[in-house]
Amino acid sequence: MSAGNAARDGWQQRSLIGLGSLVVLAPVFGWAASQTGYAEPMDNAAELAGAASQAVPTSVSLLPGYTLPGLGPHVGTFAAALLGTLLTLLLALAFGRTLARLS
Repeated sequence: MSAGNAARDGWQQRSLIGLGSLVVLAPVFGWAASQTGYAEPMDNAAELAGAASQAVPTSVSLLPGYTLPGLGPHVGTFAAALLGTLLTLLLALAFGRTLARLS
């Protein structure tokens, strides 16, 4: 898929619009999670198993807490969603082109 093909193919264009909508709504989802007290399922499982006290905190992460540090919670969440989506799309396109060349 190239930029020109994405403009011509209906399903690709709808997919990109859907992804863009989710990126724009990412700060709303982050706000809603903070309002409801949402916790990651693995964190909940670790707590139930008694393993949370043995956790070793790490600070190495591409997008810690699903946000970009220093940008504030809403702008940082939007920027992280945009960056993550773009990285995923670029990797998928590169992988697809590699597979197309091999076949």
